Order: sequence, then structure tokens, then C-alpha cells
Amino acid sequence: MSRALDLLSGRLKLRHLVLVTTIAEQGSVLRAAEHLHLAQPAATRGLREVEQILGVELFTRGPRGVTPTVFGEAFIDHARAVQAELRRAGERIVGLANGEVGTVTVGTLLTATNVLLPRSIAALKAERPGITVIVREGTFDSLVPRLVDGDTDMILGRLNPIEDRPGLRQIPLYNEPTLLVARAGHPAAEARTLTELLAYPWIMPLEQTALRHELEEVFREQDIPLPGDRVECTSILTIRSLLLGTDMIAALPALLVRTDPQLTELPVPLPSIRRSVGVTLPDARVLTPAGKTMLDHLRRQAATLDPG
Repeated sequence: MSRALDLLSGRLKLRHLVLVTTIAEQGSVLRAAEHLHLAQPAATRGLREVEQILGVELFTRGPRGVTPTVFGEAFIDHARAVQAELRRAGERIVGLANGEVGTVTVGTLLTATNVLLPRSIAALKAERPGITVIVREGTFDSLVPRLVDGDTDMILGRLNPIEDRPGLRQIPLYNEPTLLVARAGHPAAEARTLTELLAYPWIMPLEQTALRHELEEVFREQDIPLPGDRVECTSILTIRSLLLGTDMIAALPALLVRTDPQLTELPVPLPSIRRSVGVTLPDARVLTPAGKTMLDHLRRQAATLDPG
């Protein structure tokens, strides 16, 4: 109980949180001191103060720098969350003051990358040029922790099940089928079955994605193996480059394919893979004015889309 009280007694300062997270990011006390424009003795003294308050060591020292202990990792997670909330508080106050500036961070999945998000950002910037939009691409699983700790405002993409993720809510925007695609002029343009397409290399989504699980189910239902010759990737830039430069095949969202004249839809349907695209938000945290403006533009642009 005494250690918990110490954290609320005023001994632990915001500068301590910033120092600890910077040491973790920089990998050494010296580099952290330089990054924060402190003398190394001051940084070392600050770290010692935090460790004395907590009663545990936060880092192990080695010849090449420092590594967080199990206590350090836990404290760093909370320190980052506190700093993120403070940044959010500042942004919200500024946004409430004039409604014209602020920052919104969008975590994006493959589905939203090509059409909806760029159009929404362009519309937002035309209306509110003072709002900064930060885009982070990743898988749903990798983006949820950033959403929960306040480092990301929303996740945009195919809506993943959240029954086992309390504290999240979702807003559907539109429904979109998934298509099998290749470069224009691909020799598989006349193929009619998945079995025929196994003669070519594939680009598969990463194992931790919902689309990968749905594709695996399609292959199981047709009693055929997954492509043995495959690359696993969710980066749209890499996927597109591979499709255009090789005979690879990929499963991609319909809007992404139908807005790219260099890609062609293969005549092998995936009728069972159709998913709602939308926004995932933290249930207990109110969006900043910049976040609300971003969500408003996403809704407007989604209403104009025709995914087929």
C-alpha cells in the first residue's frame, strides 16, 4: 500500500515518466539524456529516484546499454499510457478552443488503405488544414493495444470480432467483397477454380489476420491445400508491386482492385468472404474534436462508395 500511495503523493513526477520511456526507447541512459537535453548525471539521478519510489529496478545495465526488467516493462506501459492521455487532454482543450487544429491518429488495415482513407483525409484537410492526420498501418491485433492505451484514436478496416475484447465498440461503414486478383494479362485470366490457381504463386495475408482465416476456410471447404508457393504480406505497396512484376495471385478488397487499371479480377469467386468495413473505437474514451471530424468524413465518403 505504501508504494501505491507514493505514486499519488507527488514524489513521482511527469518528468520521471518521460525519462523512463525515453531510456526504454533509446536503449541507454546516455542517449536518453542527450535526447532530453539533460546531463547524464541528472538522467541517472532521475532514474534512481523512480526506482527508489517503486522499490524495484526498472532496467538491467549492460555494456551496450540497458534492458527493461519485468517491472520496467510493466511501468513503461503505464507511463506511455499516462503520457498519451495527457497529450490527448492538451489536444482536446486546443480543439475545443477553436475547432481548427489538433491531431487524429488512424490505425489502418489493408481494406481501408487504398480508397476510403485517402478520400476522407483529402476532404478533411480541405476543410480543416490545421488538423494533422497520422496513419499507422498494421494488423488488427497489432493496432488494438495502441488504441487501448490512447496512442491511436481509431482503427479503420474490416471489422474483426470483438466479443473477447471488452472496452471496444464498432461503427460499420459499408460492406465489401474480397476478390482474387492478378496483373492485367495474367495467364490465369481463364481459370475457373481454385485448384487451377494453385499452379501460380500466391500472396497470402498474415496468419493473425481475419482474412487469412477466412481464406483457409475456403480452401478447407473445397478440400484443397493452401498454396505451397506463397509470400505472406499485408503491405499494399509490396503486394501491388509483386502482383505487377510477377505471376502472383492475391485476395484483395474489391474497391482496391476496381480502382487500379493494372490489376484484374480473376473469374474465381469468393462469395463467402464479404465483410463489413468500419471503425473500431475505445468504448470509454470520447473522441477529440479532430477525431470526431475524421469520423464524420469517413462516414460521408463511405456513403459515396460502391464496392459491388
